[in-house]
Amino acid sequence: MATYGWIGLGHMGAPMTANLVKAGHTVRGYDPSAAACAEAECGGVEVVGSLAAVTAGAEAVFTSLPTGAHVLQVYEAPDGVWANAAPGTLLLDTSTSDIASSRRCHEDSATRGFRFVDSPVSGGIAGAAAGTLTFMLGGEPGAVADAERYIQPMAGRIIPAGGPTAGIAAKLCNNLMLFVSLLGVAEGSQLARELGVDPKVFYEIASVSSGASWPQKTWYPVPGVVDSAAANDNFEAGFRADLGLKDIGIALESADAAGLHTPAAHLAREQLRWLAEEGLGGKDCSLVVKYVTRDGTVEGYRP
Repeated sequence: MATYGWIGLGHMGAPMTANLVKAGHTVRGYDPSAAACAEAECGGVEVVGSLAAVTAGAEAVFTSLPTGAHVLQVYEAPDGVWANAAPGTLLLDTSTSDIASSRRCHEDSATRGFRFVDSPVSGGIAGAAAGTLTFMLGGEPGAVADAERYIQPMAGRIIPAGGPTAGIAAKLCNNLMLFVSLLGVAEGSQLARELGVDPKVFYEIASVSSGASWPQKTWYPVPGVVDSAAANDNFEAGFRADLGLKDIGIALESADAAGLHTPAAHLAREQLRWLAEEGLGGKDCSLVVKYVTRDGTVEGYRP
């Protein structure tokens, strides 16, 4: 059994660490949120009071944080990972970061005698709880191979994506596709209702037809159709709109730098920005469905 250090015990970190504990591993976790720490403790995590304590005796240290800037902060801090982890410790970042921050983590970790693997995930909170996440790994082949055994209790699929930053690059491209698809699901679901098709019947049809997609099957934005949809719970966040805005913004920075034309992704970013500007960034990203209707009201959402 292994000893893990874990920084970031939020919506994803708490269920991921719970699966590690269920598999018989020891997890020492840190988060500045008392509520997050309490939830993680319920899952069997040994909550500690500092970043330095997270690294004590850890064979692998994971981060699950909102941005690449947050990851660099906990690595660079005087009581942080680079200053306190044992030489050779495997460092893995599951956050949806930006390419430049991930590259710095790779390069500076190597300079300091650590191994780093960018290890972003797909599958959302439900996948984190079920232990069915897809991990996309970027790094040196030996480090990636070693990472797989630490990841296995949390994963449905583990896919080596390539060298350093390949994992996060794949995740950014995946999320761009996700949010573009989400707009189609929002529009199609509402048009079907307007044309008199029962939502459950249309969902069944789309699920086995060319309109099928992950957001259609998981986030269908009509209440009472899909158990995992935020529409059943006043669009409380499974994937926060402001985090979606961050993710697609990073993807678009990369696309723009490459000289690519991505009008659909720009439209998705615009609608996620509208939610943030309305003060709804903490709601689920599938609430973009409100921009499809005539008056901005949508079944399942109570302002």
